[in-house]
Amino acid sequence: MADSDSVGGAAPRGGAPHSVRMQVDGIVMVRLLGPQDRFLKTVEKQHPHVDVLVRGNEITLSGEAAAVRAAERLVEELILMVRGDRDLGDDEVATSARMLDRDQNSSPAELLSQAILTGRGRSIRPKTLGQKMYVDAIDQHTIVFGIGPAGTGKTYLAMAKAVQALQRKEVERIILTRPAVEAGERLGYLPGTLTDKIDPYLRPLYDALNEMLDPEIVPKLLAAGTIEVAPLAYMRGRTLNNSFIVLDEAQNTTPEQMKMFLTRLGHGSRIVVTGDVTQVDLPSGASGLQLVTRVLSDVDDIHFARLTSEDVVRHSLVGRIVDAYTKFDAERQVQRFEREQAAEFANRADRRAGEQGGREPQDRRTKGWRR
Repeated sequence: MADSDSVGGAAPRGGAPHSVRMQVDGIVMVRLLGPQDRFLKTVEKQHPHVDVLVRGNEITLSGEAAAVRAAERLVEELILMVRGDRDLGDDEVATSARMLDRDQNSSPAELLSQAILTGRGRSIRPKTLGQKMYVDAIDQHTIVFGIGPAGTGKTYLAMAKAVQALQRKEVERIILTRPAVEAGERLGYLPGTLTDKIDPYLRPLYDALNEMLDPEIVPKLLAAGTIEVAPLAYMRGRTLNNSFIVLDEAQNTTPEQMKMFLTRLGHGSRIVVTGDVTQVDLPSGASGLQLVTRVLSDVDDIHFARLTSEDVVRHSLVGRIVDAYTKFDAERQVQRFEREQAAEFANRADRRAGEQGGREPQDRRTKGWRR
């Protein structure tokens, strides 16, 4: 933990003057600052009422007392992460700040430091509180639904947990599956064998496997059947025992397909279903993922983990894109509701006028009524 001393001084933005000096080891300081002092600039962004000054191995936080204390807790947690050989990024700073805003007694360094997999020079671990809760749910429940926008790590973390379970011999095999649905395109008759036609739909799953395991081992595991990557249609009629099963892109399943898939569950198996209900590519009909949230919401040992734009770990712009689309969809639903209400009100007024005038009322929605 960093040494800190509180000293008096003029608060740069008003309020009770307060400053805190924190002594940090040289190597830790270099990693804490990041390129062009990027990480400490992110601290200032999270706490705009605090000035951050770095001289040598000393960090000085100045501002209102409450704001300085909050910033000090954040810097302490970041120092713990760095000393624990955690690769620090902007996401970790922002996530840690949000966690401390909710509970000053929490420890982001402890909550976010548990690696799922370590290998090939990198560690795979949850980077946000929502991701940590999602990973914990996978440990605690037989069936988990990870629902959220693109970039929240739903599939990647599920696959990491699958590989972890295989390495620990908790399961005998991993089964990764996806519905083969075109994303708004018509690909026609693809050339090659059946495997050649299906592989493009499953390529993201292969890519993730090659990142988590030695690429030389993956083909051997696939050939032995220890890892199976297959389209959803191949699941029909099977009972999957002692397996870790991941269904990706589940928003593109029909209700019948979702029921079929979930009932493949055998003894000693776990299922993780991932999807984004805002990106349904089905040509028509309801999404099985949308329906299952209502059908199974009260069933024991089934958990629905809902990730949000705060859990996006891709480029920060992705989170803002998700929020913009969410706002647009909400406004469109309100406008649709208002139009329907206005049409219904007009129909009622027509019916009343028709009854009073002794004429047949006109349904404005079906008789060419125009607003």
